[in-house]
Amino acid sequence: MPLDSATNQLDHVLDLGRFVSASPSSFHAAAEAGRRLAEVGFTALKERDEWPRGAGKYFVIRHGALIAWIVPENAGPRTGFNILGAHTDSPSFKLKPKPTTGRLGWLQAGVEIYGGPLLNSWLDRELRLAGRLVLLDGTTVLSQTAPLLRFPQLAIHLDRAVNDGLKLDKQYQMNPIWGLGDPSNADLLAVLAEAAGVSAEQVGGYDIVLADTQEPAVFGAEDAFFASGRLDNLSSVHAGLQALISTAQAPAGESIAVLAAFDHEEVGSGSTSGASGPILADILSRISSGLGAKPEDWQRALAASWCLSADAGHAVHPNYSERHDPANHPLLNGGPLLKINANQRYATDAEGAALIAGLALQENIPYQEFVSNNDIPCGSTIGPLTATRLGIRTIDVGVPLLSMHSAREMCGVQDPFSLARLSQAFFAREL
Repeated sequence: MPLDSATNQLDHVLDLGRFVSASPSSFHAAAEAGRRLAEVGFTALKERDEWPRGAGKYFVIRHGALIAWIVPENAGPRTGFNILGAHTDSPSFKLKPKPTTGRLGWLQAGVEIYGGPLLNSWLDRELRLAGRLVLLDGTTVLSQTAPLLRFPQLAIHLDRAVNDGLKLDKQYQMNPIWGLGDPSNADLLAVLAEAAGVSAEQVGGYDIVLADTQEPAVFGAEDAFFASGRLDNLSSVHAGLQALISTAQAPAGESIAVLAAFDHEEVGSGSTSGASGPILADILSRISSGLGAKPEDWQRALAASWCLSADAGHAVHPNYSERHDPANHPLLNGGPLLKINANQRYATDAEGAALIAGLALQENIPYQEFVSNNDIPCGSTIGPLTATRLGIRTIDVGVPLLSMHSAREMCGVQDPFSLARLSQAFFAREL
């Protein structure tokens, strides 16, 4: 859809909801992004194959990550990249080996905590399983179940002090139920295999997470808010995806626009499909090589490049304002965040701040600065990792959220569209 009109704010956030619903795992998110790109003429490539040289629109999926790019007709060996980096994973729970457990007549699932979820937000919700199954012949199939599991909270009658402070034991109290019976006569993997249309005997390995099943929703006075799972960080993946599709429909620019949606950011990015791995460098070097680049050309292309690291950030919380910097109070619907940290937990510097200020002024896009309270260190993003690995100038931005890392986060209805417009302006910027 076009990204040049404020009337598209609601359409954009509703489409974000559809994207989230289709993407309960990082593998589903990469597949859904690839499906959308293929629909508008992008060509899927495999890393083992020889790639086309010259202009075109392409994407590669590696596990739960996707890299997509547009090479314009006038691109040469020293052409720089405008890269939007995001991530497809979110805090959740991942199935352990031997996942079918239970006791006292209940069937339960053995899960390991993935990243840093707000544990209490996952209580008393209908959850599904989603991810990939790898068959014994090496074939990968995606699977997702209907609503299947729940972490039932202990009734207040059995814990009268619960409202004085809830503490959940990660090993013994975070085991969801999914049925009744004897665990020795049940098989959770068989449920996943059936959902994927394969037999359980074919499954050799799996990467399966839990996901909330409640549909995303617009709510609040004047429909100001949007609630959904996985806004951290599918809000950025979707914004970058829409911006790249819109860029592909516009007159060709002079840079190579790249969407890099990594996996495993929530657990440190150290994987073959994470930002600390070689995936982005591998693909950028192949693109430049296809344009005739020699080693010096490659370095000059990187020197001309920028990365916009897009990851959700924190809006000021009205009930906990003391946890925020006293002079910087970002609000929902105030525009995307420009994320700044003196200790380089975010990669934004003065040059990057000026670039964002210029793009925002040029396109009349609101934005807000975010910096942490000195007593509460911030997290980090793929931004510093990309800057360190490739030496590319990097800026950290993102949609402001409340309830970050909850099973159900919230943002303003306007901000995802503003981030998409900012991303489109970034892709189109002159080198």
